[in-house]
Amino acid sequence: MVFAKTSKAAGRLSESIRNKEFNKCYLVIADGKFEEKSGVLEDYLLKNERTNTSKVVKEGTKNAKFARLEYEVVKYNEEINLSVLKIKLDTGRHHQIRLQLASRNHSICGDQKYGTRGRGKQISLWAYKLEFPHPITKEMMSFELEPEHIGSWKILD
Repeated sequence: MVFAKTSKAAGRLSESIRNKEFNKCYLVIADGKFEEKSGVLEDYLLKNERTNTSKVVKEGTKNAKFARLEYEVVKYNEEINLSVLKIKLDTGRHHQIRLQLASRNHSICGDQKYGTRGRGKQISLWAYKLEFPHPITKEMMSFELEPEHIGSWKILD
């Protein structure tokens, strides 16, 4: 979470968000082994307000929004068939990471809506890095949590 000390700073931070100058990165524990060590996922997502879910749809579907993320496989545990990924969002759509991975049979562990494994447990999705320009100096600020500080990370050791 980012808080501004003044209304002027808040306005500048909001402008930075609109200009897509905020970079958000996530760690995920997902089902299965990925064929590629890294890649880009691109889809069109359609939100269903009534059920608070989204789904992958064909390009050109009315009200669908383009979604893009980049991933990197950090670790894979063959014994329990789980992968740890770093995810960088290029767009910020409703349930984007959860849906794009699940649509490729790589559900996030503990995901109640889109997952199949670990129901009833906490979803294994954490924000670990945030970058944005300082509202006054424009210097790029970066805040990063080391993966070892996330308790569930140990599952793959």
